[in-house]
Amino acid sequence: METKNITLNIAHLYPKLLNIYGDWGNILTVKKRCEWRNIDVNIDAIDLNDSIDIKKYDFYFIGGGQDKQQTAVSKELQKHKASLQDAADENAVFLAICGGYQLLGHYYQPHNAEKLPGISLLDAYTEAGNKRFIGNVTAYCDYVKPDTLVGFENHSGLTYLQGDTIPMAYVTIGSGNNGKDKTEGARYKNVFGTYLHGSFLPKNPHFADYLISLALHKRYKEEIDLSPLNDDFEIKAHKTLLNKKY
Repeated sequence: METKNITLNIAHLYPKLLNIYGDWGNILTVKKRCEWRNIDVNIDAIDLNDSIDIKKYDFYFIGGGQDKQQTAVSKELQKHKASLQDAADENAVFLAICGGYQLLGHYYQPHNAEKLPGISLLDAYTEAGNKRFIGNVTAYCDYVKPDTLVGFENHSGLTYLQGDTIPMAYVTIGSGNNGKDKTEGARYKNVFGTYLHGSFLPKNPHFADYLISLALHKRYKEEIDLSPLNDDFEIKAHKTLLNKKY
C-alpha cells in the first residue's frame, strides 16, 4: 500500500504537565517523517478532564515530568485505564518517556510520598532509588536496523520488568532501567517505555520509522512501505553519540 491518501492519528497525552528534556521533539519527528512521505498526521493534545476516543488514535505519546506533575497525571490516567488497556490490546502504539514510562507500569513509589498507581500496560514497577543516573546511553536493540539506540538518561527511578514485558533494548553504555540488569526500557505488544530523553526519536530515525510502521499497520491492517528519506543529519547525530560516555 502506498503512503498517499493515508492518515496517522496521534494522541499527545498531557503535554502541559509532562514535557521536559525536549520530549516534544519526539512528536515533531513522527509528524515530519510522515509528512515528508505524504502521510497526513493529526495530533490532538489530551489534557486533564479530556476524553480519549481509542477508536480514533493509532499512536499515543506521553513524556516525562517531575513527581508533582506525575501525581496529577497518575490520577487522571486512572479514569482511562480500561480504555487505554483496550487500545494496547488492539495494537495501538504507545511511546512513553521517563515519568510517562513509569506510569504505564503498575506503580511508581517516590521517596516519602504516596505510591502513584499506573495503568498496567506494562508488567513493570518503579521505586525511587538513592542514586541519580545521568548521562549518555548506547543500547542494543535487535529488532531494528541499525541495531543501536542512543539517548540521554536522567532519572533516579528503578524500574523492574516482569512477565511478558521484555526490555526495549540492552545498554552497553549507561545505566538503563535500574543500573543492575543492563535492560533499557520495556516493551509489550506495541507499548514502549524508555528512559531515553534528549529527545529520543530525532537521533534514532530508524526507530521512529519502526513505530510509524506499527501504527499504520494497526490502522490499515496491512504492511505499508515507507519511502526512504535523506537521513544524513540524523545518522550523523546518532553516530556522534554512539558509545559516547557522559
